[in-house]
Amino acid sequence: MSEAVLYVFYRGTPADRFDREYYGAHHLPLVSNAFTPHGLVSLAAFYPAQDNPGTIALCECRFVDASSIERAFGSPEASAVMADIPRFTDLQPNRLRAIPL
Repeated sequence: MSEAVLYVFYRGTPADRFDREYYGAHHLPLVSNAFTPHGLVSLAAFYPAQDNPGTIALCECRFVDASSIERAFGSPEASAVMADIPRFTDLQPNRLRAIPL
């Protein structure tokens, strides 16, 4: 099996609420602590260089394989991760799976 990548991104406008400080200091460590036991290898957040409508934030989550993504999001810890989202944004996360070429 090969590494699987999950992109979680938030789309909106610069006027939409997205607390980058909370996201980086609290949400990403929560995701890491919750999903590492299920196969999360690394995660990194990115923000657009310009204030344009579109993607507000992007998180790249690397897992050991595709089944570990399913295990992570099906785990009891996933509910705490999802419940944390309203603390930093009103936007809904979008998920996109990718596999290395």
